[in-house]
Amino acid sequence: MAPKRILVTNDDGIHAPGLRALEASLATLGEVTVAAPEREMSATSQSISLHSPLRVHALDERHFAVAGTPADAVILALHHLLPEKPDLVVSGINPGGNLGENVVYSGTVAGAMEAVLHGVPAFAVSLCSRKQTDFRVAANFSARLAAKVLDEGLPSGIMLNVNVPRGSPSGVRFARQSQKISQTLVREQQDPRGRKYYWLDESVALEQVEPDSDYAAVLAGEIAITPLQVDRTDYRSLNHLSHWLESLQLNGK
Repeated sequence: MAPKRILVTNDDGIHAPGLRALEASLATLGEVTVAAPEREMSATSQSISLHSPLRVHALDERHFAVAGTPADAVILALHHLLPEKPDLVVSGINPGGNLGENVVYSGTVAGAMEAVLHGVPAFAVSLCSRKQTDFRVAANFSARLAAKVLDEGLPSGIMLNVNVPRGSPSGVRFARQSQKISQTLVREQQDPRGRKYYWLDESVALEQVEPDSDYAAVLAGEIAITPLQVDRTDYRSLNHLSHWLESLQLNGK
């Protein structure tokens, strides 16, 4: 039986320690290839580079640094850098959680979602700490989850978003994506020449955490696994809003 082929990516750059820990843990399962941005591309979501050339620096035969976004890296790997499509794509390990609405902005999540768009099973993994970045627990769990996905697969159009609490998790929970519980902050400052500039930040209202959400799982010390889908259609609204059609029809139609 041919060895399983695994592609690893991230949004923190090809030299990020979380990516190295992930690669090492997955090496026990098959052939691992890394295609990742050459520098940090956090919060780039699923953007792709349409107005600038993509350059690739091959560090060796299995490590490729891409001058682009996580989605760019996955696209290049699937359609040019790899001789065959991989059996699995894993994105991470991100320092800092990707919970709630952060999945909309996350380059880590986007790397996995891009793979699913191309028909390859995928999951993203994040460690919910930016200061205590011991990736061993998250890396070991990623290998366990990867083995399960390689063995049983995932539903078409579905990826998994995994958030690992810091320390020693007490368990694992499938949880839904939390609703927005953070407040967006715009911090105004001045440079030495008196010109204004702004930093975007957020504060999280933990008292608003829903008990069945990804935030709740992590706060309880559990690993949260959230299935996310490529198809963003709200099928309930297709029927609920259909009574608008008559008033919206174009003249003569």
